[in-house]
Formats: sequence, C-alpha cells, structure tokens
Amino acid sequence: MSLSRQLSAFAIVGLFATVAHYGALIGLVEGWSWSPVPATLVGYLCGGVTSYILNRRHTFESERSHGQAVWRFALVAGVGFLLTWILMTLFVSKLGLPYLPAQVFTTGLILVWSFLANKLWTFSIPS
Repeated sequence: MSLSRQLSAFAIVGLFATVAHYGALIGLVEGWSWSPVPATLVGYLCGGVTSYILNRRHTFESERSHGQAVWRFALVAGVGFLLTWILMTLFVSKLGLPYLPAQVFTTGLILVWSFLANKLWTFSIPS
C-alpha cells in the first residue's frame, strides 16, 4: 500500500477514534463534572480501541497476528497515553489553558508519534 493511501486511511480512522475520544472527554467533563485530565485519559482509551480495530484492517493491512500486534499497539498507545497525561497536565493544570484547544494540540503531537510507531513497528511485516 502506498504511503499516501496509508496516510489517508490513518486520517479517516483518526477521525473515528477522535470522535470516540472527544465524545468521552466532553461527556465526562460536561455531563459528569469530571476533571479534564482523567476524562481525556478515559477518552484516549476509547479512541485507542477504535484505532486498533480500524488501523489494523484498513490502514496497515497487517499480517501480524493479533497476539503480536496487540501488545505492540498497547505499548505504542501506552506511550501516547503517558504523553497525553503529561501534556494535558502541563497545558490545563499548570498553564491554565482551556481543555479543548489543549487537547487539539496534544492530539496532533500524538498523531505523528502513533502513525510512525505503528507503521514501522506495530503492524510491520514480521521478518
């Protein structure tokens, strides 16, 4: 699959994962009065499940078994989760920025990390 097609598929999958992430985030903050940092981490998990299912099949067309790919994806997502926690804590709790713009910026950074790590490691063809 060409890199441009992979990037397009990754972007479309990312939209679905973002809807799951932001839906949980906004629902928990606005509907349940959660603090934005733990709410975004729950949202990250919701988006992560969506991302794995759709990226494995549509973006990377991986032949790697679920047994191999799931733990790799979880590790990549875990790093993204940690980066999300650090960045959102910095932006919202320390700098007092509004949570949604902070999340948009954080999402952009995590997007680059996750595409590269998943393409080059998680879903790459086993050698």
